[in-house]
Amino acid sequence: MPHAISPEPTTEPSDAVLPDAPASDAPSDPADMSGDDTAAPVLGAAESDKENRLEDMFDTDSDDDEFSSSAAKAEPSTTKPAQSGKFSDPGIMKAFYQRLFPYRQLFQWLNHSPVPTIDFKHREFAFTLSNDAYIRYESFASADLLRKQCIELLPSRFEIGPVYSTNPRERKTLRKKSAFRPLAKELVFDIDMTDYDEIRTCCTGAQICPKCWSFITMAVKVVDVALRDDFGFKHILWVYSGRRGAHAWVCDRRAREMDDQKRRSVAGYLELLKGGDGRGKKVNIKRPLHPHLQRSLKILRAHFQTDILAEQNPWEEDEKAAHLLDLLPDKALTAALRKKWDSAPHRASTSKWADIDALAATGVADKLDATQLKEAKQDILLEYTYPRLDAEVSKKLNHLLKSPFCVHPGTGRVCVPIDVAKVEDFDPFEVPTVTQLLDQIDEWDKEHVKAEEGEAENDEAGGAGKEQEKEKKLQDWEKTNLRPYVEYFRSFVNELLKDEKTAKREREEGGDPMEF
Repeated sequence: MPHAISPEPTTEPSDAVLPDAPASDAPSDPADMSGDDTAAPVLGAAESDKENRLEDMFDTDSDDDEFSSSAAKAEPSTTKPAQSGKFSDPGIMKAFYQRLFPYRQLFQWLNHSPVPTIDFKHREFAFTLSNDAYIRYESFASADLLRKQCIELLPSRFEIGPVYSTNPRERKTLRKKSAFRPLAKELVFDIDMTDYDEIRTCCTGAQICPKCWSFITMAVKVVDVALRDDFGFKHILWVYSGRRGAHAWVCDRRAREMDDQKRRSVAGYLELLKGGDGRGKKVNIKRPLHPHLQRSLKILRAHFQTDILAEQNPWEEDEKAAHLLDLLPDKALTAALRKKWDSAPHRASTSKWADIDALAATGVADKLDATQLKEAKQDILLEYTYPRLDAEVSKKLNHLLKSPFCVHPGTGRVCVPIDVAKVEDFDPFEVPTVTQLLDQIDEWDKEHVKAEEGEAENDEAGGAGKEQEKEKKLQDWEKTNLRPYVEYFRSFVNELLKDEKTAKREREEGGDPMEF
């Protein structure tokens, strides 16, 4: 089914009106990648023509009908090309960026105010183009200008970086390079399923299934409660990566203003597993257990029984079972277990886990007391369930991370927020793809066209009251399965803005002694 890709921006009565930036706010040189070794390949020569056209996109006389209702069509819409099987097809991406991406909510999230501030205007954006070229140090004075850039470039994704001391586009005009420095950015965390390859048995690499997605569920639950209970953070946005993982954005002002040392400390607090991909012991913790680990064990114990032992069955094969034996501290016990398992090939992991206690109870492990065995089993449970974070993502203020609501080019799924209160119910396979969303808009429009024609006839007879009702049109994302995710995001942003306003008032009235 063809998808309309004419400009279909929308208005939102509940959101503030965002003024456009001056037309002279032209993009900076996208080829400049200096000063950050986290960047992807620089914009290539093949994109030089597109780069030259960037200056034109800020023409204030543009006929692009910014943020008007999608229901009112002055001209027939054009349609995208036939489905090519590639989700980053230019026609598909143009329709997505014109009709579905929630720019206003994203603006308010990063701006921390309904009216533009340097929190947004000095924020770095980086764009990955369809040919894998990479444009850095882009910045925008408004949501409208960000929208125009996305429609012009049709990036396969874009990333969000820190707020800088000056507009990133103007960094080359500074006399001293040290004057251009990152000031603030959300504290972020990245959980990627590939880090679980050595312990998951169902999939590898980029593949995921409902069985191994439980690793992400476990990680979200453990990290979220630690950030809230142990650090006092409140505004934590979890976002599905679009394929095999999840990102956390800690948006509290105190988190945003952390320097690299504090970020490393928080990341180190949550980091537990050490030792790479070898067969050695990866959990070596002191006793008595830290309260964070005690709480984590309580969260993870039920998951270990169901998601690990029953679903993953990690020790069914002899090689994997040998690793389990390496984690037990008593040689006599491991010898007895090996003998038992050799006599019963492919014994289920649930049974092998029970065998440890059963054989220990016979006295075969005369040098291993009950406390030592309990601690060894706790360490094993944590190795197979505790979050495996990409800690480097969290440690640097200037690290870039993919924006929420981007489209994953491989799966076509939108990077939607995850309601942490319902994380157990989140199913990555139910997340809509961009083509499904565009089909849903077409279907909705087709179903309502006759109703709108009938309303038009009634308007002629009903006068001004009917005309006022006609103005209340749905935005395109409200016609699709993206709606609950955007509404959740909007609710999250509203709570953040409410606290930002309160904190600002307290600072103006004399400061908050608890701020640091």
